[in-house]
Amino acid sequence: MPEKKQDSFTVTDRRLFTPEGELRKDAAEEQPPAPKPAAQPASGALQAPAAPETAALEPETPPAPSAAEQQEQADAYRKSSKDLDRRVELGGHSAKDLEMTFERFMASLYMTAMLQLGLMHEEGGQPRIDLIGARQTIDTLSLLSEKTKGNLTAAEANFLQNCLYELRMAYVEVTNALAHPPQAPVKGTGTS
Repeated sequence: MPEKKQDSFTVTDRRLFTPEGELRKDAAEEQPPAPKPAAQPASGALQAPAAPETAALEPETPPAPSAAEQQEQADAYRKSSKDLDRRVELGGHSAKDLEMTFERFMASLYMTAMLQLGLMHEEGGQPRIDLIGARQTIDTLSLLSEKTKGNLTAAEANFLQNCLYELRMAYVEVTNALAHPPQAPVKGTGTS
């Protein structure tokens, strides 16, 4: 078969949002394609078992909200945030204290991991240890470190690396303490 030569092509930006996070005006509402029904074998025909597909192993996800639904929700979120900001300002505080920054996000994950390691607890509460949760939180910070490499300020990168260092050390100390608890002296073997 002779190959057809294509001289040009068209690139279409199908992203729904602008770099500022606003819904693009020209974004078309798109629905994901409907899954194709599996072909039915002819009656009486023997068929080998189908190989499992990776898509079949993944849980089904609901369809994405339409562009109009996303815009409506974004508008409602902004309105609710402005209402909260006004209440905070009336209370004598600055709404700037509510803004999420990268450092605040890292600090939130750091505090979560410290709670999960049982090294911090709510006032009046008992420490609870969740090693799996702590490990996942530390791994999340590690993943963020890898994925944001080259995109952080020096202060942000330093803060992230310090968080990771402290949390990894704390994790090792807690897991070692749990694996090798201190031994109580055996009565009658010590000198008085």
